[in-house]
Amino acid sequence: MTPFGARLRDLRAQRGVTLKDLAAALQVSAAYLSALEHGRRGRPSAGLVHQVNEYFGLIWDDAEELVRLARQSHPRVVLDTSGLDPAVTDFANRLAREVRQVTPEAAARMSAVLDSLHKGRR
Repeated sequence: MTPFGARLRDLRAQRGVTLKDLAAALQVSAAYLSALEHGRRGRPSAGLVHQVNEYFGLIWDDAEELVRLARQSHPRVVLDTSGLDPAVTDFANRLAREVRQVTPEAAARMSAVLDSLHKGRR
């Protein structure tokens, strides 16, 4: 499941909206929404994210969060480490091999490290 898919499923559950009803409102198939929720489809289009925001009445921070989650929801990530230090290439390859073993807690810790790198560049 992708971050966008998990949030979409949560929104539907909180509001009591079926997959079929949401699909009809957005003019997409229920199979497509199900594939988005389960991570079998890549990032949704910006237009679809906008439609979901409108359907659920999300504004400001909630709407921006859904856009951010959509950007981070490609289930097949490709990394280009050409020109980077060999240690970075090694790390990327190790992560690719071991990603299925990463727990949500470990992912949160690694995300915190990446967040600190980003803050250091400001």
